[in-house]
Amino acid sequence: MHEAGTALLWMENSTVVTPLRQPIVFELEGFYIPPGNGSFLFFLALFNYIVVLLANGVVMCVIVIDKNLHRPMFVLVCNLVVCDLLGSTAVLPRLMMHSLTGEKRIGYMAAIAQAFSVHTYGAAMQTILGAMAYDRYIAVCEPLRYHAIMTPARLNACCILAWSVALLCIIVLFALHANTPLCGNTIRHVYCSNRTILSLACGPTPINNIYGLSMTWFLSTGIFVIIAFSYLRILHASVKQGRADSRVRSKAFQTCSTHLVVYLLYQVAALIIIVSQRFTSVSKNIKKFFSILLIIMPPAVNPIIYGLVSKELRASIFKHLTIKVSPK
Repeated sequence: MHEAGTALLWMENSTVVTPLRQPIVFELEGFYIPPGNGSFLFFLALFNYIVVLLANGVVMCVIVIDKNLHRPMFVLVCNLVVCDLLGSTAVLPRLMMHSLTGEKRIGYMAAIAQAFSVHTYGAAMQTILGAMAYDRYIAVCEPLRYHAIMTPARLNACCILAWSVALLCIIVLFALHANTPLCGNTIRHVYCSNRTILSLACGPTPINNIYGLSMTWFLSTGIFVIIAFSYLRILHASVKQGRADSRVRSKAFQTCSTHLVVYLLYQVAALIIIVSQRFTSVSKNIKKFFSILLIIMPPAVNPIIYGLVSKELRASIFKHLTIKVSPK
């Protein structure tokens, strides 16, 4: 009896990990990399991170420096840049470290911080795009009242609301499993997320699953409805105004095309991830690569899209990056 009790106690202590009792160290499964090839993944992640930092950094600095860009559309673009930097910084530096050193352990608090940042990035990306759709709707449908409606106070309220909704949703998500006992410590993924951490739970977590699915559905559907409504009204207004002046219709479509491309890019990346997880024939490495598309693709492409399409932003970037050599 004593030996059985001792064995049971040993099994409990070795397999059940409770966050409140002792610190946890997770082991990230990461990519399967043949020996000696870790440097390739390191340089790939490093290249992507440099592109993200440079592209987003340039856009942010130009918007902050150039007073002509201190307008609602560009302020919201700046918020989108911050969101992109949050998501990529949460994943890529640690991925580089893991691929270079082969050390894939991550502490409990670091895992929670990474997962929280990744989910906040995903939620805030959608809420900020929703706020941008509202701004474009006012700009096209109410051009004469635009500055009266989108005052600095209302713009700040839109930004605060976008971040607050995203943070509140994610705080509740992680608060639900703060005391959930975990069994095992191997996270079978490239980075930590709510789902991968909860997969280590010692028992079922129905409340967490229901809330997570409900939050994702309501947030995605709500933002989709806002964007769809805004663009239907924009389309109607631009066609109506365009009958009198074709330049009005052209300018309206050009103004809104950038935002729509960014939104579709995010949704396509999310769809690729969802579809890839449904096919068992797809290798684990490919699935894991697809799973980080949402982290690496929008942050790298978004500033390039805005820089190419927006004439004002492009002109300001060229103006501030051009080195003027004065004659001796």
